[in-house]
Order: sequence, then C-alpha cells, then structure tokens
Amino acid sequence: MSNFIQITPFMHVDDLAQALAFFEGVLGFETRYQGDGYAYVQRETAGLRILQNKGNDGAPPGNRRFAYYVDVRDVDALYAELKPKLDTLPAADVHGPADKPYGQRELLILAPDGNLIAFGQEITPVGE
Repeated sequence: MSNFIQITPFMHVDDLAQALAFFEGVLGFETRYQGDGYAYVQRETAGLRILQNKGNDGAPPGNRRFAYYVDVRDVDALYAELKPKLDTLPAADVHGPADKPYGQRELLILAPDGNLIAFGQEITPVGE
C-alpha cells in the first residue's frame, strides 16, 4: 500500500474571505476548516491550504506566476458545470477548455487575487 495520499499546496492571498467565496461559489470547493487567517478547501481529492497575508510577511499577490494545477478525468464536464459561474468573470480570466500540444486539455481560471488555477485532463498529444 502506498503512503502518499495527495498534495495540498499553500496559496497566499490578500483577502481570505474573497478567496473562499471564489473557491466555494465559483469552483465548487468546500471549506473544510477555517480559522485565524487560514483555511483548507477541498473538492473530491484536490485540496488547497489558503493563508491570508499579514502585511509584507506573506508571498507577493498572485500575478499568474503562481499556478495551481488540478488533474481531472473530464475537463469538459467540469467546464459545463462551472460555465454559468465562469460567465460572470471577466472574459480574459477564463481560457479553454483547449487542447495543448503537450498532451493536456486545460481549463485556466484566474482567481480574483491573481492566482492561476488550471484544471487539466490527459489527452493524446497533438501529432501522435
């Protein structure tokens, strides 16, 4: 039996409440824990630990340099589920789903704090 369960990266944000509203209201995650500038959100087997920056001691705000990649089985089904909520976001904040030459079909969503959330599904690479 393997010992590893999942990876849950830390995301630094300037506004924890805004981040939770986005993850719950737009992406369908559930807040499993929240307290003292920290929250843990999860959807199925994907989890994120979200920390609110306190002054200059946190990571710089997201600017597409910080990307979180979530592997999914069916990116088109996820897109169909999220589409009504994604349509409320600025058009430039949503890309895809689109096939990529490196063998992934991806849906990219820019969170309000600038962090990039990518959902990807393995596909046969273009040209194979």
